[in-house]
Amino acid sequence: MSVVDILTARRKLVDDFLLKMLRLGASAELYEIVKHQIITGGKRVRPAMTILCCEAVGGSAEDAIPAAACIELVHNYTLIFDDIIDQSDLRRGLPTVRAKYGDVMAILAGMHYRETIYEAARRSPKSERIEKILSLALRRIIEGERFDVLFEQAGRESEYVKKMMYKAVDEKDYFRMIKAKTATLFEAACKVGGLVGNGDPGQVEALSRFGRNCGVAFQIVDDILDIGGRQGELGKEIGKDAKEHKLGNIVVLFSLDELSEAERDKLLHVLRSFRLSDFDVKEAIGILLSTNALKRAWEASREFITKAKSNLDVLTGSEAKRMLMDIADFLTERSF
Repeated sequence: MSVVDILTARRKLVDDFLLKMLRLGASAELYEIVKHQIITGGKRVRPAMTILCCEAVGGSAEDAIPAAACIELVHNYTLIFDDIIDQSDLRRGLPTVRAKYGDVMAILAGMHYRETIYEAARRSPKSERIEKILSLALRRIIEGERFDVLFEQAGRESEYVKKMMYKAVDEKDYFRMIKAKTATLFEAACKVGGLVGNGDPGQVEALSRFGRNCGVAFQIVDDILDIGGRQGELGKEIGKDAKEHKLGNIVVLFSLDELSEAERDKLLHVLRSFRLSDFDVKEAIGILLSTNALKRAWEASREFITKAKSNLDVLTGSEAKRMLMDIADFLTERSF
């Protein structure tokens, strides 16, 4: 079974449940808005990992469905607000919630998701522990998003952002940000799977570390694809990070290490320009592609996946464990 098959098989299980949860308490008009984020697609990597982590410690997939749905709801909840924050119009090749219905309706949809997350959690085994894990995860994700905004070099009018903006970002800053913003939910996904499956404390901790390392690798690959991906496969704009003036991209950071002073200044000038033309973005991408940054980033992502797979050594051999290993490899091999 390929990774795509693994994800597809578990997607239907999760989607049916989470759409049922989103429908609770929603008028037909509101449900039309809130379901848009789900029906536009997505790989469903995180909920699949929840189900497989449950199975890898001896639990059943059926028991993991509510927890897996919670993870996917959290993910899409954060995407709705991320698109509002970044004023993004395209995700997964389709209009974002804010682009289709406006920012106000998108905010209301996000609020509905927030309540649905905990309604779904209450349907899960070990619901109280899962609610605590999700609450902590959301706080960390919010802090990671704050860092991501503060790493931007232009484009925000807020006095707070202008005052707190990072003029320079190093690798330590970058990894602190992505561990919070991205890796946190992968970690939570695997942890709740282990808990629902009644894994012992050592197994649950190992699965948490597995998720965290996978999450870091996933974000590094997202950064790579933003610079060197293909528009049709990616489902969103190439060079989106440059357009959003983001310094918190590992390809940018690695490039700054290699560039001559003149090229470095040119790249930073583009990132710090309030208004960017398509030519500016292409120029920035050209500068980035002239370095070894993409290769270094791929190597970094593979290092985290190697760590992730070693975290699974405490588990006995099983089909679920093998599938988790395959998903880990997929995270660095994907083109979307």
